[in-house]
Amino acid sequence: MTEPTTAYIAIGSNLGDRHRFIESALNMLAENDDIEVVRAGTVNETEPLAAPDQPKYLNTVAELKTTLTAEGLYSTLVKVETCLGRQRSGKWAPRTVDLDILLFGQDVINLPDLIVPHPQMHIRSFVLSSLCELDSGLLHPVLQESVDELSKRLNGMDFVRDPNRPQLISIAGVVGVGKTTLARYLADALDCEILLEPYDTNPYLADVYAGRKDLALNSQLYFLTTRSEQLSIGELPAGQIVVSDYIFDQDPIYARRWLDSHQFALYEKIYPALAAKVSSPVLVIYMQDTAEQCLQRIRSRNRPYERYIGPHFLESLGSDYERLFADWKACPVIRLSTSEFDCMCESDIEHLADQIRYYVAE
Repeated sequence: MTEPTTAYIAIGSNLGDRHRFIESALNMLAENDDIEVVRAGTVNETEPLAAPDQPKYLNTVAELKTTLTAEGLYSTLVKVETCLGRQRSGKWAPRTVDLDILLFGQDVINLPDLIVPHPQMHIRSFVLSSLCELDSGLLHPVLQESVDELSKRLNGMDFVRDPNRPQLISIAGVVGVGKTTLARYLADALDCEILLEPYDTNPYLADVYAGRKDLALNSQLYFLTTRSEQLSIGELPAGQIVVSDYIFDQDPIYARRWLDSHQFALYEKIYPALAAKVSSPVLVIYMQDTAEQCLQRIRSRNRPYERYIGPHFLESLGSDYERLFADWKACPVIRLSTSEFDCMCESDIEHLADQIRYYVAE
C-alpha cells in the first residue's frame, strides 16, 4: 500500500459566494478516496496583488494526506476548480476558486504545468501565516528555512517579483558589521555588479568624525547625492542583479545623528526629492553583530577617521536600524547574524546566494 504524502494547498476565491466556494472545494477533496483533508487554517481576506480593481480575496491553506502523486493531485485540483466554475482567462484574472499545491512532502518538482514548492509562496504573507498556523516548523525544501522564518522576512506584506525593475540587493547594518566584505563575496557568487559606499572619497568625513560639526551637513549631503546617483532608477539596468553595501534609507539615520536642528531642517527639504529618484531594493540583507565585534573589525581595518567610534555609538546606531526594519514594508528582509554566518565560509555564501536567486525576478 502506498504511504500517504503530506501536502499543503492554497485555496483562494474572489468571485461570488467566496466562503461557499472554499467550503465546496474542501468538501470535494474530502470526498476523494485518495485524499484526506486533515485540517484547514483560518480564512483571511486579502487585497488582489496585481489587479487592484478586482474584488478582494478570501484565502486559506489546507493540509492534506494523499496517496496520489503530485501530478495526480494537481490534476484533481484542476478538476475541482473546473467543477466550481473557474474560468482560465489569464494569470491575474478573478476566479471562483483557485487551488495551488504549495508543498508536497519535501519534493522539488519542475514540470511545465507544476512547480513545487510553489514559486511565489515565500513572498506571500497570507500563505506563510496560514502555513505557520498549521505547522510553523515546516521546512521549505529549496530555501531550507522554516515557514516561520520566511514569514518574518515579509513583515506582513505580500510581494510580486517584477523583472522590469532593477534587481537591487542592499546590505544593511551598523559600521563594522562586515557589509562590504559580504557584498564582494555575493557579487562574485552572483556574478553581478557591486556598488560600494563612497566613504574614502568623502572629503569632509574625517573632520566630522574629529568633531567639526560645521562640516556635518557638507558630509551628509555628499553621501546623499552620491548614493542617489549610484542608485538612480535611470542608472541601474532593469532585470539585472546589483549588490550594494548600503541601503539608501540609512541616510536619515546618520543625518539625525550628525546634524544639528538647523542643518537637519535643510536636509529634510532636500532628501525627499532625491529619494524619489532612487531604485528600491527587491531584497535587503540586514547584518547584525555585537558592538564589541564590530569595534574589533573597525580597529583592524584602521581607517584614521574611524578611531573616534566607540561602543555606545554602535549600540545606538543598532537601535536606529532596528526601528527602521521594525516598520519596513518595501521588500523582504533577511536578517543575518554574523555569529551564525561566516563570510569566509564558501558554503554559507553559496547558501545565501541561492536564497537571493529565489527572491529576484528572472
